Order: sequence, then structure tokens, then C-alpha cells
Amino acid sequence: MTLRMPAEWERQKAVWLAWPHNQEDWPDRFGPIPWAYAEIIRYLAQVERVRLIIKNARMQKEAMSILERHGVDMDKIDFITAATDRVWQRDAGPIFVYEGKKRILLDWRFNAWAKYDNWKHDNKIPAVVEKFLKLLRIQPMHKGKRVVLEGGSIDVNGKGTLLTSEECLLSKIQCRNPGFTRDDYAQVFAKYLGISNVVWLKDGIVGDDTHGHVDDLARFVNPTTVVTIVEKDKTDANYDILRENLKRLKKARDQNGKQMTIAELPMTKPITFEGQRLPVSYANFLIANRLVLVPTFNDINDRVALNVLTELFPKHDVVGIYCGDFIWGLGTIHCASQQEPASFS
Repeated sequence: MTLRMPAEWERQKAVWLAWPHNQEDWPDRFGPIPWAYAEIIRYLAQVERVRLIIKNARMQKEAMSILERHGVDMDKIDFITAATDRVWQRDAGPIFVYEGKKRILLDWRFNAWAKYDNWKHDNKIPAVVEKFLKLLRIQPMHKGKRVVLEGGSIDVNGKGTLLTSEECLLSKIQCRNPGFTRDDYAQVFAKYLGISNVVWLKDGIVGDDTHGHVDDLARFVNPTTVVTIVEKDKTDANYDILRENLKRLKKARDQNGKQMTIAELPMTKPITFEGQRLPVSYANFLIANRLVLVPTFNDINDRVALNVLTELFPKHDVVGIYCGDFIWGLGTIHCASQQEPASFS
């Protein structure tokens, strides 16, 4: 079986989301969150289907009211009833791969970033997707154990190169797979994602609850180009972290041994809530069909980031989505979503 994880910009059939309900993820700030979701869904429904996982019939009725009031094309929404602990489908949901032109679901074990206790509902989401789409579901194994892997911890160019970080996958803090080495991950990535080349960044940004997810650091925007966040303020806690990652990217090579093109995104000024620094990052954008949704934060660099991404995606509409409240949940648009690649049948 030869599997390949497609790049995010490849043709999509739908995007999977879960309707927010866990108010503990946004303490004292939950009110605006359903409306932020409605704005994201309104844009996505213009270019592809939205598969919306929702807890129960009562919540579906509430969600439909908000979506309809927000002008969402309801004919483009599929409601799937299932219990969830949180909304972060990038990590709890399956990763879609191709075997030739056949789509397959990879059901990685989810343990809430090796940090939280409430993950059992989220760990069942791939089975929910399997039932809805009627696709083959595989649980990746290595050394006799089911592998823990979150979608936010990796990014691929669809040609054989993958980005990840040491802090997320190799640290003993929030350790996903105890005893796994670089070589173990290389074997897993090769077998299940079709990866021949792994680029290891070092650490994630300050405030990252996941302990180093790469989708807040650097992302492929085409097979040969990576966009990465940088911090210009030498006094900022992220300055050295992001400078080291930039150095590694400049030295890195793709699956063909060629140097990659590197583009830079700025950071916002530090944003804190109740004394906690939040993991704000423009790199947490979502690529959809002819559309890129970018988190914005009412920061002077919002426009800079949107301009950079507009140049990198000349065939897409690049749209800013205000995430000043959303980020209090410690994630934004990419964290909340999981793309479903197109079917060839």
C-alpha cells in the first residue's frame, strides 16, 4: 500500500469543523465564538462543502439560527451529530491520504496533546467521519503501538517533504509517543504519509498550549516555498526561537535536495489575557479552494501579513478573519479545521 498525504492547496471536497460548545476553552469570552465560526463557515461555503460536527439536535437548531442570520448558504452545510470534547478538528480528526486515487482516513490516537483528561469523545471523531463518508479507516501503528499524531504538528508539500518541530515530537514534555526517535517518526511518515524528507524545526512560539505545533511556525504555500513567522523585536521572547527556525529552514532541502524559497510573516505585538501570553500567529491560516482564511488580531501587522499571503497565493482570495476572541481558546482557524481532499471517483 503506497499512501500520500496531499498538500493543503490541492483540490478539496469539503472542510470539517465542530460547532463550539465547551465554554471552558474560552472562559468569559465564549459569547463571540459561535459568530466567529459563522463568519468562517460563510466564506468556506462559497467555495466548497462544510461538514459540521454538532453535539445534539438542540445545538444544531441554535447553530442553524446563527448561520442563517449570518447569511450562510445552508445548502452547502452537512450536519453530523456526534459528541466532542473540544473543537480542534485539525488534531482530533482524521488525516486524509490517497492510495492512488482512492481516499483513506488515518485514525491517529488522540490524547489531547498529552496534557488534558477530556479527550475520549474527540478520539472517536475519525470513526464518525468513516461512517459518514464510508471510507477505509486505518489506525497507524509503529513498534506494536498506535501512533499519537496531531494534524497541527505537521505540514507537507504533497511531494515528499514534511515540516515538524522537535519541541512537539521529541520533547519529554507533553510526550506523545514515549521512546520515539527521529528515525521512528521518519518510518511512520514514510509508511503512512508518503514522506521521504523531514525538516525539523526547533521550538514553537511562546504560549503554545500544544508544545510546538508547526502550523503556528511555518507552512508550505506551494511545493517549493515555505512561509515562516519572524520576530523583529530582539527583546521579545519569540525572537531567538524564530531566528533559530529561520536558520534551519534556510539550510533545509526539499525531497529533491534543492533549497526551498523562504517567505516571512511578521508577528503581532504580544497579546495577553489574564496574564497569559496567547499564541497569536498569522501562520495559522487555512487554504481552501480559491480561498485563504487568515487570522487577524487588530494589529498593525495584520495588513502586512495579508499582503504577504496575497502575493504567495495569486489565484486565491486572501481574507482576514478577526480572531482576537478566538485566540483565547489557544488556537484559531487552521487548528479548528481539517480539509477533506477531492474524490476522483
